[in-house]
Amino acid sequence: MKKKIAKITGLILVLMIGVLIAAPFFLKGKITKLIKEKVNTSINATFDFADADLSLFSSFPNATVILEDISLINKAPFEGDTLFASKEVQLKMSVLELFKDANAPIELTYLKVDGAQLNITYDTAENANYDIALDKGVETKETDSNFLLKLQEYEIVNSNVVYHDLASNMRLEISEMNHTGTGDLSLDKSELDTQTSALVSFEMESTNYLNKNPVQLKALIGVDLKESKYTFLKNEALVNQLALVFDGFVKMNEDNQEVNITFKTASSDFKNFLAVIPETYSKNIENVKTSGNFTVEGAFTGVVDDLHIPKFKIDIKSDNASFKYPDLPKSVSNVHIDTEITNTTGITEDTFVDIRRLSFMIDQDKFNMVANIKDLMGNTKVSAHIDGRMNLANISQAYPVPSDLNLKGMLTADISTAFDMATVEKKQYENTKTSGKLTLQGFEYKSAEIPNLVKLENTSVTFNPKTVTLNELKGTTGKTDFDVTGTINNLLGFMFNDENVEGNFNLTSNTFALNDIMVAETLEEKSDAKSKTPAKREEKIKIPSFLDCTINATAANVLYDNLTLKNVSGTLKIKDEKAELSNMNSSIFDGKMAFSGEVSTKTDTPTFAMKLGMDSFRIGETFKALELFKVLAPIANILQGTLNSDIVLSGNLKDDFTPNLASLSGNILASLFTENIDSENSKILSSLDGAFNFIDFKKLNLKELKTALTFEDGIVKVKPFTINYQDIAINVAGSHTFDQKLNYAATLDVPAKYLGKEISSLIAKIDDTSLEGLTIPVTANIGGQYSSPTVSTDLTSGVKSLTSKLIEIEKQKLLNQGKDKAKSLIGGLLGGDAKTKDSTSQNTTGQEAVKGVLGGLLGNKPKSQDTTATKTNTTTTKKDAIKEAASGVLGGFLNKKKKDTPVQKDSVN
Repeated sequence: MKKKIAKITGLILVLMIGVLIAAPFFLKGKITKLIKEKVNTSINATFDFADADLSLFSSFPNATVILEDISLINKAPFEGDTLFASKEVQLKMSVLELFKDANAPIELTYLKVDGAQLNITYDTAENANYDIALDKGVETKETDSNFLLKLQEYEIVNSNVVYHDLASNMRLEISEMNHTGTGDLSLDKSELDTQTSALVSFEMESTNYLNKNPVQLKALIGVDLKESKYTFLKNEALVNQLALVFDGFVKMNEDNQEVNITFKTASSDFKNFLAVIPETYSKNIENVKTSGNFTVEGAFTGVVDDLHIPKFKIDIKSDNASFKYPDLPKSVSNVHIDTEITNTTGITEDTFVDIRRLSFMIDQDKFNMVANIKDLMGNTKVSAHIDGRMNLANISQAYPVPSDLNLKGMLTADISTAFDMATVEKKQYENTKTSGKLTLQGFEYKSAEIPNLVKLENTSVTFNPKTVTLNELKGTTGKTDFDVTGTINNLLGFMFNDENVEGNFNLTSNTFALNDIMVAETLEEKSDAKSKTPAKREEKIKIPSFLDCTINATAANVLYDNLTLKNVSGTLKIKDEKAELSNMNSSIFDGKMAFSGEVSTKTDTPTFAMKLGMDSFRIGETFKALELFKVLAPIANILQGTLNSDIVLSGNLKDDFTPNLASLSGNILASLFTENIDSENSKILSSLDGAFNFIDFKKLNLKELKTALTFEDGIVKVKPFTINYQDIAINVAGSHTFDQKLNYAATLDVPAKYLGKEISSLIAKIDDTSLEGLTIPVTANIGGQYSSPTVSTDLTSGVKSLTSKLIEIEKQKLLNQGKDKAKSLIGGLLGGDAKTKDSTSQNTTGQEAVKGVLGGLLGNKPKSQDTTATKTNTTTTKKDAIKEAASGVLGGFLNKKKKDTPVQKDSVN
């Protein structure tokens, strides 16, 4: 029987274990659906999670539900905003809760939130993003809720809470928060033991009051669920390193919350004051020797609702205290603090701060301050006075300032001010009351953000109701010396209203090195996880965004990169991360330069646009020193002489503020006044010398040469221009790239006399005055690289073409001459009227001969048939005459000597 009972018991246990193991697989879907439905049907938002896991075995008789990647997304008026998100939420409840009806509330006994982000926001219309509960009418009992918190334990791990009130411009952030609470919240009255650690940041009206200040809190809280009252029974808080103890209660009513809390420092040791200062600045205070006291105590009483905050009073006091760090030679003594922060009405605007006294001494130097600040949360009104004399070097001798902050100098101040923020915001500085004077002598300042040590010999500032007058600011940094005077128009706006510094200044300098004042902004790129490449730190030069000023500057020498500009004067206007130059003039390369333009660092890639007028620049020095000219006109470095030029260019700047040549675009109009050409050091001219042996390129005439360039996308285009060499005109046009690839054509109008003896002989033989200025165009195509150019010409084909042309001219001339002679002879043969009847026998004979020839040619019959006796002689005479005439005509046409032709015995009629 016992064995049978044991078997049955074992079987039941096995079945129970099997059910505990298998049940989650069947219930998981139901739980997922149940939770999503319960939450989403009760809120005006979208609740979701990526996965859910259910375990019955590990926590039996409780069930554990783990939700992963939870999100709670707002609907209008905060459409798409994330109200809550968490990597994981763990819930524990009785197993029986899993089998309840979907409409029945679930009782939770344990809650853990890990890696959560809670964002609480009030918009400018004071709508709250957490107000997402659906209105279901009048609630009757707690069973109307979908979840009942009968917690015995809860945890919040590594989570962040952000509270942002846009209407009041207030932001509170609690980061890296870890919080635990234990107690039985299922009871009407219980005690909840809590521990909290977090970093707290608080900002209001662009003023940062707390910046990740560490806070720790140990609190035993009495919980009365029926009265919704939470009482602080035994509590201690640690703000930075300042320990506070407090007690009191918070009661949650239907329309408001009642608050009654008092607190004070756990001791009166002056170390409490150092503990208020963030540990980064106060360092290790355990071994600091102190005397005197420091206490903080206060109380919050009243209600919290839409119109009110609790009334409060906080007193901060210290009398005749001192402290000394063990590793520093000097101490801070005679410390007196008497400050009260109060609100007596519960209206936020009625908060005020009264600094009745704040003073301390280091050696014989003393600092004093009194101030009264009213309406702290409204139209803040400030009345203050500061006076004292302080050797700044003593500060680092008595207090552990950052290692890179090495102050020196004697500061003397006596300043009074009275203003309200509404006046400052409206920029009505004439309605403020600020007066006094500040002087600083022998000041030295060094920081990692400034390249060199800054030394101020003398600084004198006078405070006026509307402006601050800079009477003197004389000093040096690196190679730079400066002497500045001017006015600041809105010092209060800069200090309290987040405005830019507005002012006008006059700057004089003997040597001003731009690298001494360049502010480097360090950017850290993300590391490459795959290649395990460490993060790179990149520095970019930025124009300060807080400056809105005009500077009239004169400097004997301005150093920029490897250039020295002399006698510089002009106006610099800085605004919105842009520097505008106007009316700038300087001397450089033995010439004069006028320029204007702008530089902007507002975008990720700095940009610039400039106009430069250059007068009488030494060409050689200019092109050796300026990288820009090396790429725009590389051949100019062989020229000796002067240059006038107007340049318009724009493009991007590299991080070191030098132009990115690949981004440049613009144009240049230049006039050259060249004395000598160093052709031996130019491979282009050497190559042209080889192609044209009749030209000495050293003798090129470049005087008053004018040319124009345009450049964009890395290509420089040269507008056609003409240079002269003796009686040869050379026309040049083409382009080259910034990496000095050449594509040029030089067309030479070459006189024929330079083209060889054959051409000269042909011209001489033709003997025509119209050919004396005959030229032939010869083109030289220049390609390759500037350092290794290639030159090809059409000279051979040109000479051949000219030769053919000259032969044709000679041929036509000979033909024309032959025709003229034939016409002349025929005209003579036809014979005009004889001048006298007593013509010589020679003329008569000639006329007769012509008539005989023509008669023979025309085949005229003889006048008488009875002349047979003379027939043979007559026939012979005709033939001879014809031959003589033909020989004369052809001889004249062909320009040959007449040869004797024997008379043929046989005649032709």
